[in-house]
Amino acid sequence: MSITGRGDLGRYALLPLRLFLGITFVYAGLDKLTDSAFMAGEGPGSVGALMESVRGTAAMPGLVDLALKSPVGFGYAIALGELAVGIGTLLGVFARVAAAGGALISLSLWLTVSWAATPYYYGNDLAYLMAWLPLVIAGAPLLSVDAAWSGRRRGRGHGRGRGRGRRGTLFG
Repeated sequence: MSITGRGDLGRYALLPLRLFLGITFVYAGLDKLTDSAFMAGEGPGSVGALMESVRGTAAMPGLVDLALKSPVGFGYAIALGELAVGIGTLLGVFARVAAAGGALISLSLWLTVSWAATPYYYGNDLAYLMAWLPLVIAGAPLLSVDAAWSGRRRGRGHGRGRGRGRRGTLFG
């Protein structure tokens, strides 16, 4: 595998974004799952206290109310969602679905937790939402399980050896 020009470099442009978002979301999910204070319904540092604190400033207070019906369940859902999205993004397994999940998590956090950030760019959830969009569009065409699966399907469909087509193989 050699990189011969700018066109080849462009094929690798999403890899740093995939790594950053994947690692960040895996870390965020594990951080929540291992923080007993966060996974409590109430008290300092809990998901319940966080939701109560943003209730009056959220763009969509109905989402906060939904989370407050079961703050611990919501905390686990967010943490496990972040973990699944991060792993899917890093490995490139159902990469577009993982990216859409990441975008949905970021959107919901932007509309609730970071909505009141002033100026808006102080709230990082909007930036994460925008960062997920290229991965929703492009998926993980290189260095991914999705690419390997695509190469196998393409190889069988055209009579070539498994995964030998240039496009869609694990390593491009």
